[in-house]
Amino acid sequence: MKSKIMTMAAVACAASVAQAADDSRPNILVFLVDDMGWQDTSVPFWDQVTPLNKRYHTPNMERLASQGMKFTQAYASAISSPSRCSLLTGANAARHRVTNWTLQRDRKVDAPNDVIDVPEWNYNGICQTQGTPHTFVATSFVQLLHNAGYHTIHCGKAHWGAIDTPGENPHHFGFDVNIAGHAAGGLATYYSELNYGHDANGNPTSLMSVPGLEKYWQTGTFITEALTQEAIAALDKAKRYNQPFFLYMSHYAIHVPIDRDPRYFERYKSEGLSDKEAAYASLVEGMDKSLGDLLDWLEANDEAKNTIVIFMSDNGGYATGTHWRDAPLYTQNAPLRCGKGSAYEGGVREPMIVRWQGVTAEGSEQDAPVIIEDFFPSLLEMAGVSDWKVPQTVDGRSFVPLLRGGKAKQRDLIWNCPNIWDNSGPGIGATCTIRQGDWKLIYYYENGKKELYNLADDIGENHDLSAMRADIVKRLSGALGRRLRAMDAQRPTFKSSGAPCPWPDEI
Repeated sequence: MKSKIMTMAAVACAASVAQAADDSRPNILVFLVDDMGWQDTSVPFWDQVTPLNKRYHTPNMERLASQGMKFTQAYASAISSPSRCSLLTGANAARHRVTNWTLQRDRKVDAPNDVIDVPEWNYNGICQTQGTPHTFVATSFVQLLHNAGYHTIHCGKAHWGAIDTPGENPHHFGFDVNIAGHAAGGLATYYSELNYGHDANGNPTSLMSVPGLEKYWQTGTFITEALTQEAIAALDKAKRYNQPFFLYMSHYAIHVPIDRDPRYFERYKSEGLSDKEAAYASLVEGMDKSLGDLLDWLEANDEAKNTIVIFMSDNGGYATGTHWRDAPLYTQNAPLRCGKGSAYEGGVREPMIVRWQGVTAEGSEQDAPVIIEDFFPSLLEMAGVSDWKVPQTVDGRSFVPLLRGGKAKQRDLIWNCPNIWDNSGPGIGATCTIRQGDWKLIYYYENGKKELYNLADDIGENHDLSAMRADIVKRLSGALGRRLRAMDAQRPTFKSSGAPCPWPDEI
């Protein structure tokens, strides 16, 4: 048995060495922003420039868009953990069942509701190994890249699994390097003066305290900058390894708390914004400066031509109701309706840019809808990893043909959130949603209500057409119900009877 294991290891090592010798394989940099809305940028993702595009200064997003392809209809889930788990596994949230945010082991985070009970969703997140209850077991695309000889780096926010589960640690998903990633989906503070959420003795003061950045404490280094410096140091190291690298630059910015980035705050105050608005805009520009620093590193190290750069956000901007830490609100997603946590476009439509020199046309635009689980097969195709097998069903579809100028095939996009997110506002609640062409149907589990919008004519979802187009409602309800049952999706139950809420095609 020992001899057999050694032989298998030798074969795997030989395959890895052979792949590493293939220097035509591109490096990949995924730059993910937390809670960034579709309009939180000077890059217009609509057919016109909006007042919000004029508010923010993101010259490096402009730079990236001018060098690559801008996706105007890119989607994620409305909440962080579902999006991040879909990215890593390629599975739709309806399938992996991490349908709300995760934090503490064996604890749901759903808000109370008088009418419905939420299902036993996977509140412990995702894992690559069996044995942890309420988890979705899957192999990450990062593990597959690692197995194929890529050097894999995680920097920033993880938020794939609850505390004290394997999914809390990026190393358990195939990352060689983990910088500051843990179970929490936010941060206690951006300030080094507060030790990023640790007391004078080094003890965390919150579950949101960011680990691993002790050398920056009391240095005046905003956490966005600290993470960028750590990422660049990791890239310096990776360059000496003579193998392609994958960097997952996953910023905590621009998540609450809305701390002022002192490098940019006064600029926005001088432009007439309120303190809260100026603080938020400073977080956006600090994130953009990080993007520019990484692009500069690629150019200075002669890696730009052989590195694919992808920019994305995990959910819509935080423009839903009010929050105890941040009332009144400081941003919006106009012309989109609502924001984070909502089934409306403001909750799920994201800024996305891809630069792949020699493949994507400079300054190009792609209007085909894509969704965050598409990253899984796309990144593997980009890396030339084709012979892969995983235990989970991958719902994502590669967008590489779109990058090469191909046309999109018709597809339905599906969302399922049988949960009660801890906020309130339009489109928030236990919902499931389908987009088919320009039509979008939202179904509310609690009361059976359905809303229908034509996004081509009504991007702000202001005109519910469900009463006028019963034929479209019926067609989309059927398609949505069939897809949810096929993915073994979950639904809430009524408190009064214990019966499950109807599927959308049962109403």
